[in-house]
Amino acid sequence: MSKSLIIVESPAKARTLQRYLGKAFDVKASVGHIRDLPVKSLGVDVEHDFQPKYETIRGKSKVISDLKSAAKNVDDVYLAPDPDREGEAIAWHIAHALKNIKKPIHRVLFHELTKKAILKAIEGATEIDQHKFEAQQARRILDRLVGYQISPLLWDKVRRGLSAGRVQSVAVRMVCEREEAIKAFTPVEYWSVMARLQKEGPPLFTAQLDRIGKKKVDKESGRIKDEQQATAIVDELQGADFVVSKVTRKEKRRFPSPPFITSSMQMDANRKLRFSAKKTMTLAQRLYEGIELGSEGPTGLITYMRTDSTRINDEALGQVRDHIGREFGADFLPGKANIYKTSKSAQDAHEAIRPTDVSLTPERVAPFLEKDMLKLYTLIWKRFVASQMTPAVYDQTAIFIDAKKYQFKTTGSIMRFLGFLSLYAESVEEDGNNTVTYGGEDVILPPVNEGDVLQMQGLERKQHFTQPPPRYTEATLVKALEDNGVGRPSTYAAILSTIQDKEYVVLEARKFAPTELGVLVNDLLVKHFPAIMDVEFTASMEAELDKVEGGTVAWLKILRDFYAPFQQTLELAKKEMKSVKRSATPTDIKCEQCGGTMMIKWGRMGEFLACENYPDCKSTTDFKRDADGKVIPKQKQEPEESGEVCDKCGSPMVYKHGRFGRFLACSAYPKCKNIKSESTGVKCPEEGCPGEIIKKVSKRGKVFYSCDQYPKCTFALWDKPVAQVCPECGSSYLLEKKTKKDGHHLRCPDKKCGYRKDLDEEDGAE
Repeated sequence: MSKSLIIVESPAKARTLQRYLGKAFDVKASVGHIRDLPVKSLGVDVEHDFQPKYETIRGKSKVISDLKSAAKNVDDVYLAPDPDREGEAIAWHIAHALKNIKKPIHRVLFHELTKKAILKAIEGATEIDQHKFEAQQARRILDRLVGYQISPLLWDKVRRGLSAGRVQSVAVRMVCEREEAIKAFTPVEYWSVMARLQKEGPPLFTAQLDRIGKKKVDKESGRIKDEQQATAIVDELQGADFVVSKVTRKEKRRFPSPPFITSSMQMDANRKLRFSAKKTMTLAQRLYEGIELGSEGPTGLITYMRTDSTRINDEALGQVRDHIGREFGADFLPGKANIYKTSKSAQDAHEAIRPTDVSLTPERVAPFLEKDMLKLYTLIWKRFVASQMTPAVYDQTAIFIDAKKYQFKTTGSIMRFLGFLSLYAESVEEDGNNTVTYGGEDVILPPVNEGDVLQMQGLERKQHFTQPPPRYTEATLVKALEDNGVGRPSTYAAILSTIQDKEYVVLEARKFAPTELGVLVNDLLVKHFPAIMDVEFTASMEAELDKVEGGTVAWLKILRDFYAPFQQTLELAKKEMKSVKRSATPTDIKCEQCGGTMMIKWGRMGEFLACENYPDCKSTTDFKRDADGKVIPKQKQEPEESGEVCDKCGSPMVYKHGRFGRFLACSAYPKCKNIKSESTGVKCPEEGCPGEIIKKVSKRGKVFYSCDQYPKCTFALWDKPVAQVCPECGSSYLLEKKTKKDGHHLRCPDKKCGYRKDLDEEDGAE
């Protein structure tokens, strides 16, 4: 009996396939890439047509050896990494590693991991797509040429460890430019006027001034600019007749959104579930590769999650339409399937993201899924089913009321049929617009006709200010990247993670803000590498890579066209880019220790003040700038008595405050430089350890807690331990945690226990 080998990149995917294929197939996992460009060198021979110098990834020699052994014992080899460029590259390198085995090698594309889809994909196996591999290779080399040649320049000019990326740096620029727009924004005052009206009795409703003569007041040219003008309008309207001039009643339909593509899934998961793009993609990958459903074994629950197409195959459409008709009724099922247009820039290689089997409802799979995985699956399932349901229908009434030369307007809606809204509604991002809306869908309006005279029960004027553009959230930054053609569905999550990991941006209240480091690096790169940092240039490069995949442009042409001007720019930047880390700007602030001039310098944590007499005087302090840009040193807090005695000189130990928080220091400093970490009062929980848990600060300035017996004891925590016994399980300590999502609370370190005590109410009581 013949036997075949299937090679995938993920062990989870391998388990799912093995369950469906049985003993006729041997399924192995490469665990991602097996070869790549070297870590410690450029790895691209720019003198010989950009030939890449691939090498085996550390730790993958045994994997390759195992794959070769397995390939020798079968008749055919099927390469089945993910169906995208990265997957094609993995397949290409595996094929290269197995070329001497002399067995037929096929390429298989699994868009969903169901038995029927798997068998169909194997039956339709093809060859490795050389163009798709070359597109990935060209991207990899482009990124290496940029990253490995600009990054050392940043190490030399700013600080070691920094990096620049062909796409990530453009994302940082977008965040920085949005921040500049916010800072440069000047609020403009404007006013609105509302009239409280009724027709002979309840209901009382509010109408808003809409026009003055022929000018719309929500347009900039027609705005009520100040209180004086608003007051004059209110005064003029006292005693005026308010007459209904027009009533419009329209049936409105709201249609469902298309099924998810990668970007829309990341956006909705961020808005509704507060998931990061990275978390969303990690969970989606697991749902795609297969989840253990009890006795059924591992089952792929969703289709491939990296896609820019809204296309759905006919079989899936038939299944979901049957489900809607059966579970919701005929009124919720359109006469024919809803078909959604895919954007012109979409590659359309894969279907939209959908459940592989719509009968696997969230309720059915709930017992087998982790909490967050179930939340994402529910979102995907509902979005897909809703996309094939009938539209919501509502009546919208608009009433226009004339009073002298002024016209007021109010609107109200009555929902007639929920349609798809009975299952799912797409979330909407707050966009910070400057318009004033007229009422909402729950406004109750009286039955009125043209010519009716209404009773005016009061006039109200309100002050408003135009708002700056909002900071990007993860959802809106993904949308901005997509709209500008920067990156691809497979890269959005990595881009957002990288710019945070490199400390170029931070998330504050779920919105991106650039760090000082991010602004500095962005300014340097925009000045010296304008093409690399240009959004349109980056988007055009993505389009060129798509052409490589399509076979219409040679991959070497892209590299040749790119590298010559880039090399010239790079050499010029090496000469002209200023060295920030060697610069020191004098201020008018004197050193408190020696009287020298305090200088603005750049360090690992950003700008700070340091004495000009370093290293003889090591005085430093943080600072801030006022509205006029003047440097204001942060006030140093007076040392606090601790009640402890220095074990080196006998002087009192005091609490001091440094750049990384509070610490214990000898009061006899600088004669005695003894420093102790702050104790938590919690004994080390490791069995037999006599140590105590103390507060420490990592090299990156992040606070953590560990045993004072290190390195003998390596026990460590990120959360602050509190010397309180858990009332549920008896743990000798609890963990203190404070987040926007979960609030301020104590919890047991034993996850199986689950004890939790909220502290927010106690905080408020104090």
